Amino acid sequence: MCGISGKFIYREDASVDAGLMRRMTRLLAHRGPDGDGHYIQGSVGLGHRRLSIIDLSTGGQPLANEDDTVWIVFNGEIYNFQELRERLVKRGHVFRTKSDTEVIVHLYEDHGPECVQQLRGMFAFAIWDTKRRRLFVARDRVGIKPLYYFDDGRALWFASELKAILADPSVRREVNVTAIRKFLAFHYLPGEETLFQGMCKLLPGHYLIAEASGVTTHQYWDLHFPEQRPTMSFDEAVHQLRDLLGATVRDHMIADVPVGVLLSGGVDSSAITSLAVQATGKQIKTFTVGFDGTEVVDERPFARMAAERFGTDHYDISISADDFWDFLPSYVWHMEDPVCEPPAVALYYVSKLARDHVKVLLSGEGGDEAFAGYPNYPNMLKLDRIRAALGPLARPVGGVAARAGVWLGNERAHRYGTALGRPLADCYYSRTSGPTAFFQQQANKFFTPEFLSTSRSLAPAREIADLLKPAGKWGLLDQMLYVDTKTWLPDDLLVKADKMTMANSVELRVPLLDHVVMEFAASLPPDFKVGEGDTKRVLKATFAKLLPEEVLKRKKAGFPVPYGMWLRNGLKGRVEDILLSDRAASRGYFQKREVNRLLQADSRSGRFGKEIFSLLVVELWHQAFVDGGRAI
Repeated sequence: MCGISGKFIYREDASVDAGLMRRMTRLLAHRGPDGDGHYIQGSVGLGHRRLSIIDLSTGGQPLANEDDTVWIVFNGEIYNFQELRERLVKRGHVFRTKSDTEVIVHLYEDHGPECVQQLRGMFAFAIWDTKRRRLFVARDRVGIKPLYYFDDGRALWFASELKAILADPSVRREVNVTAIRKFLAFHYLPGEETLFQGMCKLLPGHYLIAEASGVTTHQYWDLHFPEQRPTMSFDEAVHQLRDLLGATVRDHMIADVPVGVLLSGGVDSSAITSLAVQATGKQIKTFTVGFDGTEVVDERPFARMAAERFGTDHYDISISADDFWDFLPSYVWHMEDPVCEPPAVALYYVSKLARDHVKVLLSGEGGDEAFAGYPNYPNMLKLDRIRAALGPLARPVGGVAARAGVWLGNERAHRYGTALGRPLADCYYSRTSGPTAFFQQQANKFFTPEFLSTSRSLAPAREIADLLKPAGKWGLLDQMLYVDTKTWLPDDLLVKADKMTMANSVELRVPLLDHVVMEFAASLPPDFKVGEGDTKRVLKATFAKLLPEEVLKRKKAGFPVPYGMWLRNGLKGRVEDILLSDRAASRGYFQKREVNRLLQADSRSGRFGKEIFSLLVVELWHQAFVDGGRAI
């Protein structure tokens, strides 16, 4: 796991500044504290920070092929690299190291950009092809590893994190005002955009080619749900999944350093723990975070139960409101992408704990997206059946239910009532019913006229509708899983997973998001995943005899953090100092009186923690990246 960066100037007679490359890599030092390296040749420069995981002695980067005509900087892990290496050696390739990185170089020599099709793992890398004078940049299929780029027509910059691109003073910093509005609609920022105009995320399953003529992007992978499902029984699916996950976790345990597991006490992380123990035959270390004396579910008792079952060396930590608040500026600095993800703060602290014991962590991230674990899946399926039964009466009945929800103060009735009379794209974004979202309902009152006029008209449902076009031939559950895999997963959950662990120089691996596992899950019939009142059926059945019953049958809790209670109680004064300051008002986005009303409404009802946290993210992001609160 590492941090990569680079610059390619299209003019052949230009030169990349060595000092710039050092500044870019220095800003990524937390991603790779074990070493750095640079390749600078005329108009191209590549930079690398290394976190040593495999081939500790000879795996330094940038790394080249036999005749130094192909150079690479790589971030991630390739789990099938040994198999690929054997094949390449038989074809006559000569290796200098034992690393997975060098496998990609030789694979590129044989297959060019299509080499990505043979890689199984998580990755973001850049290859400089000296003969073709071509830069090739690729990102893994699901988006586990981040990759940003900026093209101004004269040069291309790329990096694992935006802050490295911003190290170049010639890169303009123009705030993408429309992206701020989109973030407040989704509570994360889906798609290519960032909060800087023109700076983009390379989308998952895509690669980029930059030449003197410019930049082109290509999609090499997408998740598909077959119309004709394989003919297998539920029991056969369970057996196949057990074998697949066993092999996948075994591959994810490959490392020349200690590997541990983030254990929440839920089904996914407990299943990964059981397989990790089986794969090594040794006692492994597990880690959990909790919160004392709060209104949320404490994960630690369930995690300890699983740890005892599998005989792990278990550690846990508790964080307080002050811990949460103290880290917020650094949260925004490390995340860069605007994300309303308070559990990320807890992930930071538990990975900080883990850093004293291991260099690699396995996580159960992705099980809900692959195997349909969220309660909104059965809820939306039930809603669809009601909609079909009501026919033309669905919209008026939904309207009555929504109004009753407002009158009774029942947010759930309001949300699902509103959704009843609408198509899927209208109500399925931001993991809530879109039309009821606060910043959509209150836009004309909450935002300033200037902000409304400079941010283009926003229709989140249209973006979801575009994603649903290729999924239109699939059933409702498959459509929802596809949308979540393309939006919520890479642009919220995986941003959090990568940035918070790498802030502590820890590599996080996510076996349930191996693309072979994702494709197997997509091939299964919907009722193998969601039954009447049940989710993740096939995954739970796979581990039914291994996991404690209390873990297997517990209600899904997510990664509960009592941030809402903290923000409206002990942290209230500090929240007001930031959001009601003249500095925040000077941004010109929000009406100060409406921000104050929101804060007061949350004090009474406790319903607006997510909105308040999102506003904090916007302001702290400006302080860090626009006002220069952190040196870049």
